Amino acid sequence: MSGPTPQHYQINDFTFQNGTGPTSVQLAFLDINPNAEKVALVLTSFRGRLPSTLTFSHGALKDHRIIAVALFGNGESSSPSNMVNFPTSLTYQDCVRAQHQLINSHLNIPTIDVVVGFSMGGQCSYYWTLMYPDMVRNAVIICASARTSRHNYQFLEGPKAALEYAADYHREGRNEPSSRPLGGLRAFGKAYSAWLTSPEWFENEMYKSMGYETLSDWDKDTTGVNYHSWHPDDLLAKVGMWQGADVTLISGDTSLQEALSRIKARVLVMPCSTDQYFRWEASEKESLVIPRSTFMVIPSAWGHLAGLGCNAADKDFMDQAITEFLRKQ
Repeated sequence: MSGPTPQHYQINDFTFQNGTGPTSVQLAFLDINPNAEKVALVLTSFRGRLPSTLTFSHGALKDHRIIAVALFGNGESSSPSNMVNFPTSLTYQDCVRAQHQLINSHLNIPTIDVVVGFSMGGQCSYYWTLMYPDMVRNAVIICASARTSRHNYQFLEGPKAALEYAADYHREGRNEPSSRPLGGLRAFGKAYSAWLTSPEWFENEMYKSMGYETLSDWDKDTTGVNYHSWHPDDLLAKVGMWQGADVTLISGDTSLQEALSRIKARVLVMPCSTDQYFRWEASEKESLVIPRSTFMVIPSAWGHLAGLGCNAADKDFMDQAITEFLRKQ
């Protein structure tokens, strides 16, 4: 059975944080269970697209109207691949301001019962709690951070450079489908691939649970085929936004602790025990200074991919944790 059809909301006078505009932008979104009273906003991740985004629509959020929104740069909402003169730099503030207009002005929703995000979606969720504090009641942050760490920033420099310096990547004419640099995209995927899960995951050959017989079989899809539908400049725009994540920039807070201490919403902070770049120790520090926070670690060898729900046990763990968190409010 197919899911809901993606819709598009156009804003004709949007100005990006870097000054680009006023211009026309669009947001791609899904409206799931539209007659429910409670509202959940679910945001896409780094390489997340709407059909593949975990919405918990059959579990923890089954009683919610779920608005799933694609981040700028993902190829569904406005992105370098589908918009002329896309800004040279992108921020989560751009995403949240546009999403707020969709939710508040277009859909006439005054309050969000819970905003849920994994990875970049989780970072964007943090921005929501501080940009519209009176609108968000609860937030679920999965394998993410309020500010990108120096280590996380530097890790991203690797795949970014692999793509930018690839022989077949050229900025001129890059919007033509025939010019898509498959070599560069594969180089990006190769540089990224070992960070996705954990050393334990590789050594225990856990890719076999996904139907792959060998590491080479897994690599063929993960670092090749899975990137073929991605425009290189979309990936680079998203990487830039990820690297620049820092909620202290919203209101000019002097420290991350100061910014997080102002969050009014109840927050479930849920990292994975083996995530190699959104480390659980950093998430715990963030949780400790959020006034109404719950901290829960996903115990999994799947690393960052645990939050994507690739493994059934991890998906069930998150679903139960979110259910219990929302029940206690």
